[in-house]
Amino acid sequence: MIKNIVFDFGGVLLDWNPRYLYNDYFKDGREMEYFLANICTLERNSELDRGVPFQEWVAKYQAMFPQYSEAIALYHTGWPKMLRDSIPEGTALLEDLKSKGYSIYGLTNWSAETIGFAYGRFGFFKDFDGIVVSGEEKVTKPDPEIFRILLDRYGLDAGECVFLDDSPVNVAAAASLGFNAVLFDDIGRVRAELDMVLNRK
Repeated sequence: MIKNIVFDFGGVLLDWNPRYLYNDYFKDGREMEYFLANICTLERNSELDRGVPFQEWVAKYQAMFPQYSEAIALYHTGWPKMLRDSIPEGTALLEDLKSKGYSIYGLTNWSAETIGFAYGRFGFFKDFDGIVVSGEEKVTKPDPEIFRILLDRYGLDAGECVFLDDSPVNVAAAASLGFNAVLFDDIGRVRAELDMVLNRK
């Protein structure tokens, strides 16, 4: 029996994208795409998600790419602009599931230094029964360790949890640990799959 719903944040509940910041900084869209593909990449952003301090991270990449020193610094100082808004389909789903009595948990790859900004900006975080943030634990999805931290901290059974994430790799990792894992892509498909999982006898 499913008792708990575990939400990823970015791409499920929150619309985060560095382009929202750098569209205003770079005059040339091609240079912005080069910068995000080769300098401040998502792979390097994952270091922040694993708990590397922003100040240390910025200094490291400024030394490697001095010609982009200002733009790299902006990744820290301008970070709030990367977080545009909530994702209506995701937050509506959260509200529906909460109203039906399911416990709501969060498991997110996110910097410990910026998660507080998200908490302060979006009221739906009050609906969560517990949250595990990778930057605070120094381990990110899809490492099984962060899933175990969630289960152990809140006394959860993976088989009683639905896990929602927009990353196929993270969904596969959760499924391998016994979670009822659902890929968050098309909301109609997501709701249909959820209905099947939640109504399974």
